[in-house]
Amino acid sequence: MYYAYKYRLNPSDAHREELDRHRDICRQLYNHTLYRLNEYQDEHGELPSMTTLRSELPDLKQWWDGLSDVYSKVLQTVVERLFDNLRGLSKLKDNGYDVGQLKWKPPREFRSFTYSQSGFKLDKKGGQTVLSLSKLTDIPIRLHRAIPDDAALKQVTLKKEPTGEWFATFGVEMDREPPEPPENPKKCVGIDVGILKYAHDTDGTAVGSLDLSDERERLEREQRSLSRKEHGSNNWEKQRQRVAECHAALRRKRRDFLHKLSNYYAREYDLVAVEDLNVKRMMESPSNSRNTASAAWRTFLSLLEYKCDREGAHFVAVNPRGTTKECASCGVSTEKPLWVREHSCPACGFEADRDANAAWNILSRGLEDVGVGHSESTSVETSLPVDTSVSAKRVVEAGSPTLKERTASAVSE
Repeated sequence: MYYAYKYRLNPSDAHREELDRHRDICRQLYNHTLYRLNEYQDEHGELPSMTTLRSELPDLKQWWDGLSDVYSKVLQTVVERLFDNLRGLSKLKDNGYDVGQLKWKPPREFRSFTYSQSGFKLDKKGGQTVLSLSKLTDIPIRLHRAIPDDAALKQVTLKKEPTGEWFATFGVEMDREPPEPPENPKKCVGIDVGILKYAHDTDGTAVGSLDLSDERERLEREQRSLSRKEHGSNNWEKQRQRVAECHAALRRKRRDFLHKLSNYYAREYDLVAVEDLNVKRMMESPSNSRNTASAAWRTFLSLLEYKCDREGAHFVAVNPRGTTKECASCGVSTEKPLWVREHSCPACGFEADRDANAAWNILSRGLEDVGVGHSESTSVETSLPVDTSVSAKRVVEAGSPTLKERTASAVSE
């Protein structure tokens, strides 16, 4: 299984200058490779292979000053990056999108370069951990969490954020197989995500949505201030830095919340069932698209899936159609407008919170998908608990809505 571990670098001013120089050489090589690709296509009537353009790198070093200063594997990944972008355009075109051609990269749009397979290692020097990079330097790195001992380092990507900070993202491979569906899972949960309550599960936990209003207000103020500055001036650059810092703070707070919430479900349960949401299509809707984007449901599901694989839990995504309308007790479908927050079945009389009913339907479909029948422990009539509200702030501060915290919350209420 393949994972990514991201760490902050602590480069000195000399390190930053050298990192920027290598990044700019990679950007120029990307643009040159794009030029050669178009030139080859005009001459031969077809696109060249990646191997063909890679084979030109040794000759380029003969007349391109500075190209030999960059590690050879890094130069090869730049060519791979171009062909990855071409494949991305082809997929968009196959899906019916009107796409154009690849364009040259300006400095602000080319922020990273990658060491693949070799040329990098983590080392201890002078009492601190450093990232040793071939043909570059030893850069101090902040390892806030350890890389597992059984992990094999495959590559590292160095990226400069708009804030000016540098990060290193390691691609690691672990010899772990995805978990098999449990024959008789003891701890199962269905999760329904939403706007008013971010997550509502079958154990009755309702996690509130993350409040980002203060961060958004600050971002809007800084953006208005940026719009009044002369583009390209020193004041404009300083203000652009503040705007980038606002974006970074908002993004980190959201991802911190999603990491901790997904980690809780992956560790607490043997089987986790969620809706397989088409977030991209939902974003195309003119109504409530901002809240949908802010919720980052697809990011949450992606984090939850890989954490379940890592912790040995089984992750199952079910068809979301009708989970809100169907009764979790008898299966009768009932139309409910969005403003109706309670489920009341006209057929069997079962009443529950709208999101709780959806969560039970999601769990039922998840158990059916993995071939697990209903048991007494997963019966709606015997196990639907009273909802316990958990604020998003508690998730962020405490790490996850643990069972102890949920009990304390229920007692205080």
